[in-house]
Amino acid sequence: MNTRKLGTLGLEVSAIGFGCMGISQSYGEPLPTADGVKLIRGAFERGITFFDTAEVYGPYKNEEVVGEALAPIRDQVVIATKFGFDIDGSGVPDSRPARIRQAVDGSLKRLRTDRIDLLYQHRIDRNTPIEDVAGTVKDLIAEGKVKHFGMSEAGVANIRRANAVLPVTALQSEYSLMWREPEAQILPVLEELGIGFVPFSPLGKGWLTGTIDQTTKFSPKDFRNSVPRFDPENRADNQVMVETVRRIAAEKRITPAQLALAWVLAQKPWIAPIPGTTKLHRLEENIGAASVELSAQDLAEIEAAVAGIAIKGDRYSGINQARIDR
Repeated sequence: MNTRKLGTLGLEVSAIGFGCMGISQSYGEPLPTADGVKLIRGAFERGITFFDTAEVYGPYKNEEVVGEALAPIRDQVVIATKFGFDIDGSGVPDSRPARIRQAVDGSLKRLRTDRIDLLYQHRIDRNTPIEDVAGTVKDLIAEGKVKHFGMSEAGVANIRRANAVLPVTALQSEYSLMWREPEAQILPVLEELGIGFVPFSPLGKGWLTGTIDQTTKFSPKDFRNSVPRFDPENRADNQVMVETVRRIAAEKRITPAQLALAWVLAQKPWIAPIPGTTKLHRLEENIGAASVELSAQDLAEIEAAVAGIAIKGDRYSGINQARIDR
């Protein structure tokens, strides 16, 4: 697989990474550890070198699975993880310096490694100045525990303030044909500052695969049951996006998922999406998108086809929606 550089600080990753969260939570029953390890190693064998996890996934379990899977090939991969929540207490954002250090020490043990390649602040903590957060990560980099600093779902003001203390290598936020809000303000600032972009949910939390419609029944443990975008009535309205993507993909003889990922990849050369899956055949399908080249005319045709489509329903509900820093 081709590689891409995230930002201007030298971090090179596979063009498509692997978001490992779904192995342990959110999309139904977690995979048994052995199956999760096998899937992650299968991703590496097929060219993926960029793996994303977080201490809160599980909690903690996902890092353990990722650590076990990647320990034998540690020097050949880039591991990203995240801090930023009071996991064992209230669950609210917590990026106090002492909590960051506690989180990093725990992550290093679970990931079976001596350094974290890319460490993200998972969500902005409005009670801790971002300068203190960036300063703490700067110290961890000096100590050799961390290589690169990232932010997740951060807004323009906090990105600029953090970057003034410690250059930010990458921002992770949701981005896809279903959710294009970052185009207005976020992407221009990232380009200005030389920060890479790591889109999560580049397949619209599964919607853009073309395998979900208004009749789909999710597992009781699937978090999409509580996501407004996936309310049955909103799914009915949002079906027009799926049908549009499916039609264009068929014309190009690729799958809807491959078209959606290829579109994300085509937006900027410093973008590396991290689709997730628990199925090997879906993993292989996603990897195939890295070989799809969309011309300027292709992109213009896609833009024209989706321009009038309004997506119904928020992407999160309740407090999770309120935590987004915009």
